Amino acid sequence: MKNVWLVSHPQWFGTRRNALVALPVAAAVCACFASAYAHAAGPAGSLPSGGQFVAGSGTIAGNGSTLTISQPGGNAVVNWDSFSIGNKNRVEFANGNGATLNRVTGGSPSAILGTLTATGSVYLINPQGIVIGRNGVVTTNGRFVASTLDADPAAFMNGQPLALSGNSTASVVNLGKIASSGGDVFLIAGQAVENRGTISAPNGTAELAVGQQVLLQDSSTGKQVFVQAGDGGTLTNRGTIEAAQISLQTVDGNIYALAGKNEALRATGTATRDGHVWLVADQGHLQAGGVIAAPGGTVDMSAATFRFPKHGTTIDARQWNLATPGLTIDDATANALMQGLNAGTSVNVRTTGLDNNAGDLNVASSINWQGGASLTLAAYRSLTVGQNASIANQGSGNLTLRADAASVDNGGSIANNGTLDWSRSTGIVNALYDMNGTYSAGTLSANPGWTPAAGSGQLTQFTAYKLVNNVNDLQNIREDLAGNYALGTDIDATGYTFTPIGNHTTAFTGQFDGMSHTLSNATFQITDYYQDHSSGLFGVVGQGGVLRNVGVENSTVRESSQGSGILAGVNEGVIANAHTSGRAGEIYQDSTTFGGLVGVNDGTIERSWSSATVSGSSANGGLVGYNRGSITQSYATGAIDPVFSTGFGGGLVGVNDGTISQSFSTGAVGTRRMPTHGLIAFGSGSVAPDVYWNTETSGQAASGSNDLPAANGLTTAQMSNTASFAGYDFGPNGVWLMPAGATHPVLRQAAGE
Repeated sequence: MKNVWLVSHPQWFGTRRNALVALPVAAAVCACFASAYAHAAGPAGSLPSGGQFVAGSGTIAGNGSTLTISQPGGNAVVNWDSFSIGNKNRVEFANGNGATLNRVTGGSPSAILGTLTATGSVYLINPQGIVIGRNGVVTTNGRFVASTLDADPAAFMNGQPLALSGNSTASVVNLGKIASSGGDVFLIAGQAVENRGTISAPNGTAELAVGQQVLLQDSSTGKQVFVQAGDGGTLTNRGTIEAAQISLQTVDGNIYALAGKNEALRATGTATRDGHVWLVADQGHLQAGGVIAAPGGTVDMSAATFRFPKHGTTIDARQWNLATPGLTIDDATANALMQGLNAGTSVNVRTTGLDNNAGDLNVASSINWQGGASLTLAAYRSLTVGQNASIANQGSGNLTLRADAASVDNGGSIANNGTLDWSRSTGIVNALYDMNGTYSAGTLSANPGWTPAAGSGQLTQFTAYKLVNNVNDLQNIREDLAGNYALGTDIDATGYTFTPIGNHTTAFTGQFDGMSHTLSNATFQITDYYQDHSSGLFGVVGQGGVLRNVGVENSTVRESSQGSGILAGVNEGVIANAHTSGRAGEIYQDSTTFGGLVGVNDGTIERSWSSATVSGSSANGGLVGYNRGSITQSYATGAIDPVFSTGFGGGLVGVNDGTISQSFSTGAVGTRRMPTHGLIAFGSGSVAPDVYWNTETSGQAASGSNDLPAANGLTTAQMSNTASFAGYDFGPNGVWLMPAGATHPVLRQAAGE
């Protein structure tokens, strides 16, 4: 709920050439100061003069050192010969909840050395420049806009977005105090904006922008200023900005966010504004120092080059993302990353390969931290850890090393020539590289006492994966059914029919981690009805095989002769944190077992769910057709409608000869065939007391299990109440979550939390 944007583009910082370029800008700012101060100090400049309403209506009245602009409501436009406020003088806008656009048509800059107040919003436009002096105070209930770019009065009067434009080389400078209690603060100029004072907008955005064309529009949730064209320029913050959201933006200039050791930027957030901090200089240089605070939020930095000053940069946020075309992490950068990590901020560093850069990421300096924050180093192409570098955590932090970050199959490789030390960490280390790339593990130091987190499906503390980026990569898994694979991105398989991966002759015994990505719109069909037997994305997952953190959505299993499930026909390994949707059983075969997630389960299924429709023959289950293994903390919501005279089904499992715990089902269960029940059709396995079904949506009064009392059949109202689910953890870090308005619990991970 906190946003700070700092956005820039092409000019480079720190070179001799650009140091010289900056001198005329500084001179122009000083000239603006001198002219504005002189104008405001003189008798004619002590208060605005020559004001006339040219749109809307109102009155302008002076009383000694105070000028009052009264406006009955709505919007109005006033043209002025000059607009400055001398020391100890006041300008009061009594404009209700309306807005007043003030356009200065004379040749003098505006200097606010006294006080400006407004009950509504004030827009001040002066192409000659605007300065709020050290003793100047601006206080509004609505917006305050100071701009050297002009706006269309007609668009303003009609409440339309404002396209600000102009060729002014003057500056907007704040040395004093600007506050909007209920709105926003915008400082906009063609060449230079500088804040050395304080800006406060606790319920809105504070946005500073430099450009020749700027769009200003309303938004209650995001930023509102968008620079569309520019001609160089400089944006500098050496003061304090506190607002729900903060944006500093320029097209082709440089941004200097120089806070020293102070907290100069703090995004406090509101109920409608999310928690981001953007510092973006896509084609230019970004220098950020001091403390940038968005507690519980996200800081995004993007630039062609970065500089982290000697006095340090501390990011106080939940997540810090840093993107650049190519990067070597030197001592200064490593120090900044470590400060954030040690403060509890998880960090994601990514190279983009833009501007003809190869996109490699090289770790030349060590990154060592304590605590639970996690680090991701993602290279557009290849990632290298240098010989003298180490990456280490003491605590519970995770590390992800990734090549081919854009999932474009560019041969991206990982070479660890240094040390990865997790000997004193309970976190995990993942290395992901292109299927056509290489992986060099280097020195790995694991924690001998490490154990996987409950329900994670994790097998080892260090795991290296080949990336699956498209349907061809997915099919190529067959070349090594014992390998480790990870989805690099979401894959849309519209129009593709897949032969299941692995069969009863050669099962899949490796690891497949979806990394929370999905495969969608796929069709799975066996190619040899008498040989392959089982159908799904994976035909047979053998002992030792793992499928985790993956979704297969809007997909179809067409036929099989044994076990059919959208994710797997037969599972003898572990499936964790997986989900499916679509249809299992489009083409029906007699004596075939269908499940929304898995056809036949002889292994472990945990923290998984399915909303697929199941309509096959023999055993049919919303989650599993035939369970001879273990199912825990899982659920099914899809409809069950068996076909053929031998068909039978249950909302969760068709036949249960295994164990089921802390699970439930809500899907409709058809009654036109053999035995059908709310939870399982029948079986001799065990069902724990914390397993439930919805009697109303299933249309079934009986569970199908002798282990469960009728009281475990719940109404929809009861399914919506956490108190109905004995033993389920709905706490802040619990497995389960009951979203507002939901008709049943969901897995917290499924809700993206």
